Amino acid sequence: MTELSAPLVRRKARLARTAQLRAAGKARHVPVTRIALGLLALIAIGVGARVMLVSDPEGGRPSSTVDIAGANPSNSVAGAVSTPGGATITADPEMFPVAQAAATAEASTAPIIDPTALDPQLLEQTEFGAIPRISGTGIRPFDVYSRPSDTPATSGGKPLVAIIVSGLGLNTEGTLDAIGKLPEEATLAFAPYGKTLERTVGAARAEGHELFLEVPLEPFDYPENDPGPDTLLTGQAPRDNLSKLFKVMSSFSGYVGLINNMGARFTASGADFGPMMEELGARGLGYLDDGSSNRSLAPQLARANRVPFGRVNAVIDANPARGPILAALADLEAEARDKGYAIGIVSALPVSVEAVTEWAKSLGERGIELVPASALMGDDS
Repeated sequence: MTELSAPLVRRKARLARTAQLRAAGKARHVPVTRIALGLLALIAIGVGARVMLVSDPEGGRPSSTVDIAGANPSNSVAGAVSTPGGATITADPEMFPVAQAAATAEASTAPIIDPTALDPQLLEQTEFGAIPRISGTGIRPFDVYSRPSDTPATSGGKPLVAIIVSGLGLNTEGTLDAIGKLPEEATLAFAPYGKTLERTVGAARAEGHELFLEVPLEPFDYPENDPGPDTLLTGQAPRDNLSKLFKVMSSFSGYVGLINNMGARFTASGADFGPMMEELGARGLGYLDDGSSNRSLAPQLARANRVPFGRVNAVIDANPARGPILAALADLEAEARDKGYAIGIVSALPVSVEAVTEWAKSLGERGIELVPASALMGDDS
């Protein structure tokens, strides 16, 4: 009986010890659950108070508001093509390098020019990207991005010459080489098709050059002779041509106006060319005719739409060799002496760039001043 009852005695002892330990643990128990619920309640009360007392949903993040609705209404067709509503966008100010000069210009009606600054108030957003417009205070891109210079009215009778270098932006290294060599007074015209336009245009503006955008217009032998994608064509609906124009205009920013690439047929048609020129006037841009067609209606349409206008007098590198180019530049000088000013155009060929660079070095010694194209563009506004 002693051996049979021994396990039962030990079992009772173990049960007694377990009961004692449980009693002791219960006495020392901490209410963790209640404490956690209390902390959660305090956090919820703090968040609610923050929402009710602070009315800054942006959390102090810096932002600026840019009105992209044009100050002057463009034509009705253009209004249908561009982004509807003239909405307001909010953007990080660091996205746009707005110069202090541009901010000062907004405080007065006198344009202050900074060739390295891009003013977002001179841009309108479209489905293709940003395109130029007149600011809310009436300042035009033509005024802001024109390079300061003497004009026929301020030169004191000194002959003035402008040189346009066209076809830039298509070859990156060639474009950068031309920018590095040409005098800063030379005006640069960029095609809208370059893949590195942000880089090359930025380099040109950093060097102080005045810029134009080349717009492809229909020649008489189109499509055998094709200026490129998005060419504006005769006989198309104005809406379609303006849509192409906006796409081309969104290629880069900071230009004073447009210059035609080909376009003898298009510029001779008032029904087709008229809406384009009306749009340039509404957006405060200039138009430079390359002089390739005597049938162009550009002078009349520019005057009717208050568009700053100029016309090229001579193609300098029709014969792309150093000797003929220098001879053509000498003829341009003679025309400037005779009429007071003259505009010449060359392509971005290396031989043309080298010849113009060499010629310009001693131009001042011959009593002639090299000026940007805008200085020689009439403005009836």
